[in-house]
Amino acid sequence: MTRQWTTWGPVVAALALGVAWGRDLPAFAVALIAVCLIAAVLAAVHHAEVVAHRVGEPYGSLVLAVAVTVIEVGLIVTLMAGGGEKTSTYARDTVFAAVMITCNGIVGLSLLVGTLRTRVAAFNAEGSGGALATVCTLAVMTLVLPTFTTSEPGPEFSTAQLAFAAVASLCLYGLFVAVQTIRHRDYFLPVPRPGEESADDHADPPGKRETQASLGLLVLALVAVVGNAKLVSPTIEDGVESAGLPNAVVGVVIALMVLAPETLAAVRAARRDRMQTSLNLAYGSAIASIGLTIPAIALASIWLSGPLVLGLGPVHMVLLVLTGVVSALTVVPGRATLLQGGVHLVIFAAFVFLSFSP
Repeated sequence: MTRQWTTWGPVVAALALGVAWGRDLPAFAVALIAVCLIAAVLAAVHHAEVVAHRVGEPYGSLVLAVAVTVIEVGLIVTLMAGGGEKTSTYARDTVFAAVMITCNGIVGLSLLVGTLRTRVAAFNAEGSGGALATVCTLAVMTLVLPTFTTSEPGPEFSTAQLAFAAVASLCLYGLFVAVQTIRHRDYFLPVPRPGEESADDHADPPGKRETQASLGLLVLALVAVVGNAKLVSPTIEDGVESAGLPNAVVGVVIALMVLAPETLAAVRAARRDRMQTSLNLAYGSAIASIGLTIPAIALASIWLSGPLVLGLGPVHMVLLVLTGVVSALTVVPGRATLLQGGVHLVIFAAFVFLSFSP
């Protein structure tokens, strides 16, 4: 039954996307699209785990992170196309929200779930520390520096600065992937506990045909997730505007929807005492979100109308610095308790609250 549901879920969600695309949707249709969105998210998690079991870590985490981020980029560009000044901060808001969701929300929730079962969560400090350093460098270069550069008025990069940030982001992302998958792959593998073996070690990996089918359904599910998120985004924008909330809330909601597959996959990995997999998903998604989004937006800015605001305000910069410091203290020991999970979740809660009430 589960296999049938996860097969038809992405197909139905994609069909709903095709039928509804380009039309003005009434309220009940938006509600149905939202249900299809949820079904596609849950199916994406299942098929990502099938692919991950076949290819092994850390490739499985990389597949989901890159797939979601590539389609996230398409969603951001689609929303910004023709949006003018109203959408000038969408890229910044969505990328920053992705960093806070992954580094605090996903990490905190995973630590909470993992430590409730095992009391102490164990992971590789070398791999997680390197991933965190990459996240912090990318975030500062692309989201903090534009606030302080003087070539353009406001928190914007000049054309040359944006090109440099895009190339640097791609280089760092490529270097991280090479280290994660080739040179130091062992730093990103789950830490086995003495005398224990993961249940995955005893399960036979899926066959080639099943893996290929799951990979195709994963891509279809992710397309449906982002496409249906695009369909419900006008309703979100209208709701945000009518409620008098800041425009940044749109970026937060979009990031929450798009990152739902990674969140569920990371929590399920934490429940199986595979905290390194959870951290791979969290930090890998943050790196992919910045390292792929900024170059794509830089390229798209050639034909996008309106300004491209990337620089963060003071409140968000404080939250970013706090996230970096706390994350370093969490990762360096290679072990974490319930306290660290709670601290990250409080920072995430502060980010969400201040997004709605700046």
